[in-house]
Amino acid sequence: MTVLLDFEKPVGDLRTRLDEVERAYATEPTSDLERQRASLKADLAARTQAIYRSLTPWQTVQVARHPHRPQTLDYAIGMCTEFVEFHGDRAFGDDRAIIGGPARINGRAVMIVGQQRGRETRERLERNFGSPHPEGYRKAHRLFQMAAKFGLPVVTMMDTPGASPGLADEERGQGWALAANLATLATLPVPIVCVVVGEGNSGGALAIGVGDRFLMLEHAIFSVASPEAAASIVWKDSKHAPQAADALKLTAPDLLRLKLIDRIVPEPVGGAHGDPSGMITNLRTALSDELDQLVAVPAADLVAARYAKYRRIGAWFDQGGTPS
Repeated sequence: MTVLLDFEKPVGDLRTRLDEVERAYATEPTSDLERQRASLKADLAARTQAIYRSLTPWQTVQVARHPHRPQTLDYAIGMCTEFVEFHGDRAFGDDRAIIGGPARINGRAVMIVGQQRGRETRERLERNFGSPHPEGYRKAHRLFQMAAKFGLPVVTMMDTPGASPGLADEERGQGWALAANLATLATLPVPIVCVVVGEGNSGGALAIGVGDRFLMLEHAIFSVASPEAAASIVWKDSKHAPQAADALKLTAPDLLRLKLIDRIVPEPVGGAHGDPSGMITNLRTALSDELDQLVAVPAADLVAARYAKYRRIGAWFDQGGTPS
């Protein structure tokens, strides 16, 4: 079933008319129906493109959270061959909010690690709505170490509202798990490409988001906190989330201008949820390009460049030109 966001409703009637013509054309493909079909498709594409060309930050947040948007498992299955999902952290259990394992992208062996939110209610509950527990981050840590052992480039996919914040999570070492991943990724002697495929919030995203290249899908978001959380802190009311979204500078174009990301991966017209297969193709191409460049760099140079990259983030200059 098609899920229309509020700002997409102006094209809803047009989409309905196109569906009706498509059904009629499938039953009796006349030349008149073919002309109507072509005209409606062109009109729908033009109007959708106009809407998506001028999204506000809050509208971008809604697109990033769209329930039909491809998730990590969709990419792992759609753009990879020989993907084998690994389970468990070898300490407590298996957290289904984190998935990962070895795979091949265009024939190159890699290690995939990413967050999975789920779609149906039962799956969302099983995956904790994409908010990993510490055992999920420990599973990711185990896969990072395995990648280093076997010389596999790492591809991470961020799509989370944040790490699970429950008391039991803290008791099982959530802070330690996040910190351990950050330290390990900073010095991992293999290429690392990180991609925000949906919503990347807080340390829950960053714990799998340190690498040599940082990519974002065109309508993804990446932020220190969700707009609702930021609004609750600043205005004491989550109803100010749209204002917070604008202030947080969480869209891909904003972050590219701030030099916090390296590349924006274009989405099909109407967002990744409108054409998942097209989005999977776009991401496979972008990842292949980045990996082709990184695998040629010696491990020591990779780690040194990664260190220098993160040291530069947030640098500023006073009036005398002294970096601070």
